Amino acid sequence: MTSTADFSDRIRAATATGTPLRLRGGGTKDWYGQALHGEVLDTRAYSGVISYEPTELVITARCGTPLAEIEALLAQHQQMLAFEPPRFAGTTIGGVVAAALSGPRRASAGAVRDFVLGAVLMDGRGEILRFGGQVMKNVAGYDVSRLLAGSLGTLGLILEVSLKVLPVPLREASLRFEMSEIDALARLNEWAGQPLPISASCWHQGVLSLRLSGADAAVEAAQRRLGGEPGDAALWESLRDQRPAYFEGGSLWRMSVPSHASAIILRGEQLIEWGGAQRWLKADDAAQADSIRRTVAACGGHATLFRGGDKRVGVFHPLAPAVAKIHERLKQSFDPAGIFNPGRMYAD
Repeated sequence: MTSTADFSDRIRAATATGTPLRLRGGGTKDWYGQALHGEVLDTRAYSGVISYEPTELVITARCGTPLAEIEALLAQHQQMLAFEPPRFAGTTIGGVVAAALSGPRRASAGAVRDFVLGAVLMDGRGEILRFGGQVMKNVAGYDVSRLLAGSLGTLGLILEVSLKVLPVPLREASLRFEMSEIDALARLNEWAGQPLPISASCWHQGVLSLRLSGADAAVEAAQRRLGGEPGDAALWESLRDQRPAYFEGGSLWRMSVPSHASAIILRGEQLIEWGGAQRWLKADDAAQADSIRRTVAACGGHATLFRGGDKRVGVFHPLAPAVAKIHERLKQSFDPAGIFNPGRMYAD
C-alpha cells in the first residue's frame, strides 16, 4: 500500500518544480469538469476502512477505498450512504467526496457535504492537516472538511474521510402519476409542505414518479393519501447511477434552481429531480450556453455543463467577483504552487 510519506515526497517534488499533478482515484469522473492536466497521482493503493462504528453511524476510510467495498460493509448492518452517490465501476470514496455528486435521495436526506464529519488532507507543501473530528479549522474559520466536497481535488489530496451513515428505510414504495411539467412542479411543492415520507421524485416525458421511504405505517398511509399507480422501483437505482439513455450523448446540463421555480422554457428535453430543485436539460446546441445560464440565473439558480458539449463555454457557472476572490484565497492557502488539478474547475 502506498504510504503518506510517498504522497508527501511526490507532492513536495512537484511543488519544487511547479509540476502539475492530476489527483485521480478510479478515474470514473474524468469527464466531469474542465480539461485534465498534469501527471497522474493515483490514490487507489491507499485503501481500506480505518474504522466503522455501526452504533455510532460513522465510517472512516482511506481515499482509495472502493465505494463498492464501503457499501457492502454498510449493507451487512442495514445502513447506507444516504446521499446515494453514483456507483460508477471503480469509484473510490475520495472521488465521491471530491466530486460531491448526490443521487435521488439528496432532496430529503442531504448532500455529500452534509455527511462529511471530518477529513485528513495533504496540502501543496506535503503536510498532513486534520479537520472535523478534532474541530480544527483554517485561519479563515471555514469548515474545511465540508469545503472539500465538490472541490475536485483542487485544494489538496484527501487522504481520509469520515462520513455519517444512516439506517436503510424499513420500507419503500414507488408511485406513478401522468401529468404535465407545470402540474408536477405544483404538486411537488404542495407535497413538500406536508408530512409525507417522500424520499425521491422524478418527472420526465409526462410522468411524475415518487419514492416513499420509512416505517410501514407511514408508507402505507402516504400511498392511500397520494393515490397514483404503482411505479417502477428500479427507476431510482437507475437514476442514481445515471444509467438511463437520457444521460448519454449530446450536451447534458444540470440546472440547480429553487424548488418553487416555475417551468424553465429552453430548447431540449428536460428531466426534473429533487422536488424541482435539480433539472437536467439535454441540449445539442452549444450556442445555448449563454441563454441557459441567463435563464437559470433569473430563476435564482446556476447551470453546469455536466457531460459532453463544448467545454470552452465553461463547465461551471461563472462566479461572482467576491466569491471568486474567496476561491483564489483558499487555493493559495492550501496549494500555493497551484499544482493540484489546475484548471479543473475554472480555466484561470
